[in-house]
Amino acid sequence: MLANVPYLNRLPVRETIVACIVIIAISGVMMAQGLSFGVRMMVEASCYAILALGFTIQWGYGGQLNAGVLGFLALGGYSAMAFSVPMNAAFWNTDLPQQLGWAIVRGIFYILIVIGMSQIHRLGVPKKIRTWATIIVAFVLYMAMKSHFVPIASAIEREAQFIGGLGMHPLVGWLVGGLLAGIAGYFIGKICLGLRSDYLVIATLGIAEIIKAVMVNEDWLTRGTLTVSPIPWPVPGPGDVGFLVSRSLYLTLTALLVLAIFLLLQRAFNSPWGRMIRSIRDNEISAAAMGKDINRRRLEIFVFGCILMGIGGAALTNFTSIFNAQGYLPLNHTFLILVMAILGGPGNNLGTILGAFLVYVIWVMSEPMALYVMQAVIYIGDLWFSWEPPGNIGSRALQARVFIIGLMITLILRFAPNGLMPEKVKHDT
Repeated sequence: MLANVPYLNRLPVRETIVACIVIIAISGVMMAQGLSFGVRMMVEASCYAILALGFTIQWGYGGQLNAGVLGFLALGGYSAMAFSVPMNAAFWNTDLPQQLGWAIVRGIFYILIVIGMSQIHRLGVPKKIRTWATIIVAFVLYMAMKSHFVPIASAIEREAQFIGGLGMHPLVGWLVGGLLAGIAGYFIGKICLGLRSDYLVIATLGIAEIIKAVMVNEDWLTRGTLTVSPIPWPVPGPGDVGFLVSRSLYLTLTALLVLAIFLLLQRAFNSPWGRMIRSIRDNEISAAAMGKDINRRRLEIFVFGCILMGIGGAALTNFTSIFNAQGYLPLNHTFLILVMAILGGPGNNLGTILGAFLVYVIWVMSEPMALYVMQAVIYIGDLWFSWEPPGNIGSRALQARVFIIGLMITLILRFAPNGLMPEKVKHDT
């Protein structure tokens, strides 16, 4: 009888259950760890939700498995640092900015030459000759650029450590971070999106490591292996209004951002553009037969996802208030985000957000819970069997995170391969 009630048929039961689980988990953390810790966790989870939304539109909408989330996240983090950190007087009060500016102008000129060489086939030059000529010219100009640039970089490191920031409002860094990640995604997509899915994973993973390696080694630009802190917040900081209020303001900002992105993605998902993207994902040959520009649409979805990753990376870096190029790790900043999207449901925006919060709660609480279990086992073992407890319990508990994430991936792929909230596609009846 109840199944025939229209209201109950429209009730999103699965979504309600998952949302209740997330609310209960967050409430439990707040009761166990305190309100300030819980708000901090929710801010970080909301930043990860933005990253997960960027990934889910690439994979869930377009079927593109991007394993290089770390690289785009790091670009956003660098942008947050570069635009919000105060200006470095030791750099700007010398002639180094002028020298660096001329080096950048030369670099842009060399890039335009290489782009021009790549187009000489339009003048009737055979494509094979064009390709080899472009490679040779690019190599020669790279060596020339390096000979100009290395002395300037060494002088910056010697006299000013690094170029510093621009002292702008942090939100500018968020916008530029998204733009920078989008530009990088455009050029990477032009090269990699023609690859099969397995090769795309390898290529994007390698590119992410290249981006990280550049940030770690270019001390003049990022301070290399050292850290940059404190990075200003876009809202009043803890020193002005207290930890709880400042974190609550930051949570309000990131929550509004997540809501805006969610509404825009929902509108795009249900639009003709969204249906076209899903048709390309499900049957590329049929979509091409209908006259759709496959390569262009695949590149669009890849760039859009990278933009969200850049924004999420910038928001996360501002909140942690520290930029550490070595701190970007594949487990924390790629595979954790993949698990969020997989658990929530690829292609389901609401599921991705709830999955991000749920997975991050598990990620944060896995260490104290593992430590509690280990201490209980040690206590029982000492009481009953006189065991000798190990001295590195803390590090062992920290490694429990890796086990938990691996176990979650295994269980999800086994019992819920489409996630807790699978993609919903409306069908005309």
